Amino acid sequence: MIDIKNNKRSLIISAVLLLVLPLVLQAMGNFWVRIADFALLYVLLALGLNIVVGFAGLLDLGFVAFFAIGAYMYGLMASPHLSDTFAGFAQMFPQGLHTPIWLVIPLSAVLAGILGVLLGAPTLKLRGDYLAIVTLGFGEIIRVFLNNLDHPVNITNGPKGIGQIDSISVLGINLGKPLDLGFATLSSVTLYYYLFLVLVVVSVIICSRLERSRIGRAWMAIREDEIAAKAMGINTVNMKLLAFGMGATFGGVSGSMFAAFQGFVSPESFSLMESVMIVAMVVLGGIGHLPGVILGAVLLSALPEVLRWVSGLLDLQAATGGRLDASILRQLLIALAMIIVMLMRPRGLWPSPEHGKSLQKTA
Repeated sequence: MIDIKNNKRSLIISAVLLLVLPLVLQAMGNFWVRIADFALLYVLLALGLNIVVGFAGLLDLGFVAFFAIGAYMYGLMASPHLSDTFAGFAQMFPQGLHTPIWLVIPLSAVLAGILGVLLGAPTLKLRGDYLAIVTLGFGEIIRVFLNNLDHPVNITNGPKGIGQIDSISVLGINLGKPLDLGFATLSSVTLYYYLFLVLVVVSVIICSRLERSRIGRAWMAIREDEIAAKAMGINTVNMKLLAFGMGATFGGVSGSMFAAFQGFVSPESFSLMESVMIVAMVVLGGIGHLPGVILGAVLLSALPEVLRWVSGLLDLQAATGGRLDASILRQLLIALAMIIVMLMRPRGLWPSPEHGKSLQKTA
């Protein structure tokens, strides 16, 4: 009973802090709320990758491809690009195609999930480094396609990207505009924060249920020993494909939210370094452990921006006569912090409890 009461109290306190956080940050400036928004988007990405890497043990270095697919899908469906490019499309939708959120989220999840299964199908017999190389190549192929699909038919507008993307409207409230409540005004970035927070909470519930389900236990069995899992009657082929598909859905939803939030997408936002950072978030926080993955995503997404603000505040470049570039120093500090954490805590900042210890505590 004491543990249940403590858990409820912790959940209530956490919920209150998360709801109040953007209001406090908004008083300090929208810059800080924007950092929190991107942190939530990266939490969505890290949760999706954790299904593939943490639960099923499949190394995926091309996860940013699903992020890009979701972003471009919403960019095409919520901007005048298709109407301006194709005359037949303009006749069907003269005012443009303005996709509502209730259609955006399922479509982005389904499209990314299908591509995740298509990626997983030819890689079922690959493991370790070989799987990592194939998924890395898949991510780069998607980025190159997005960068070159402007000729002979202009679909993605190439390196110029897609702009004029509609902001999301929820219950008649346009999240792209400030909301006046009478006693307070919520900025656009604050409204997006609450939307992203709802998606993160739903995603955490889904991942938690998956982890405790028969599917989650099958993934973990494959992660520990695929041959033994197959001998126990687990259909490893279907389970791997399901892991790729389920993980990709989170990337697609996060990508569509990114496009709506930014109002612009281009191939530059989906480079290999983004995939590496998402993998680092999962590993740094604690692979396979949901609280650790969330912690790693928040730290690695917020820390670079905080260091950017600190370097700008100190004006290090001017102080050193231009010999010290603030951006290089910021990357150096992040890399050093990651190395120190991995040396001090090789299982991550918040690793999952060992099975034997957890059994002893419950006994």
